[in-house]
Amino acid sequence: MKLAFVFPGQGSQSVGMMAGFADVKPVRDTFSEASELLGEDLWSMVENGPAEVLNQTTNTQPLMLVAGIAVFRAWIDAGGQGPDLLAGHSLGEYSALVAADAMNFSDTVPLVRFRAQSMQDAVPAGTGAMAAVLGLDDDGVLAACDEASEGAEIAEAANFNAPGQVVVAGQKAAVERAVEAAKSRGARRAMLLPMSAPSHCTLMKPAAELLANELGKVQIQMPKVPVIHNESVSVANNTDELRQALVRQVFKPVRWAETIAKLNESGVTHIVECGPGKVLAGLNKRIGGDAQTIALVDANTLNETVSALRGDQ
Repeated sequence: MKLAFVFPGQGSQSVGMMAGFADVKPVRDTFSEASELLGEDLWSMVENGPAEVLNQTTNTQPLMLVAGIAVFRAWIDAGGQGPDLLAGHSLGEYSALVAADAMNFSDTVPLVRFRAQSMQDAVPAGTGAMAAVLGLDDDGVLAACDEASEGAEIAEAANFNAPGQVVVAGQKAAVERAVEAAKSRGARRAMLLPMSAPSHCTLMKPAAELLANELGKVQIQMPKVPVIHNESVSVANNTDELRQALVRQVFKPVRWAETIAKLNESGVTHIVECGPGKVLAGLNKRIGGDAQTIALVDANTLNETVSALRGDQ
């Protein structure tokens, strides 16, 4: 058995998303640790919301990091097998690096809050947007973006999530035009997403520059478990490459479909989605491959999966 862990990013958040882990000590301890680092009650935020607060980039990013690491720690505490490979969708890459002992949790929580604030500040609130395009191939989405981009207003493919599922980012007006252009090209569905900053497009270059400076202050070591990076779909050879991957990731597309294909090519038999919800499990099913994806949605699922995979060894 060869095991990979994958961590979700923005878009998987929801009020009450950690309710199924409420009685799991490593989960609550992780949230308490992060709450002390940021000076606010993160557990209350995920339990009570409201959704508008949860969906703010500056809250969503640290919350998703904490949730992913909390579930990962619970897995290890329950006697679960350690991963052979790691990856994370967008922000989830930070969770993967913490799980791989490349970055300290105590450093990464405030770093991710800084990343989120930089991304939010790069584009004034209400002027940027992201949209999901379903049922249209990658070339069709790229053509729709080209048609929608006018002058300084750009729409770009931001997330290649799965065949027929691409996310577009840019100025709100351009993204809205891209939605209509995608529909005219035969998209089954295209709609704006509840995101307060247009991630993974060139509008994020100012944020990337700020992040590069901040990353220089954070201790990073080579991961103890290989981490596949979003932007390159490869493993960094040294810590400088790792830092550069995190900087480029801010304004380059997430190549998730290729990442999952790489895990399959690497002989992974089981992919465990470590964090709230099962967005990645749904994407992985669309991407295909021989590996089985399991989403750890609550304590029962976690314990059952630990036991089931022990039987596979």
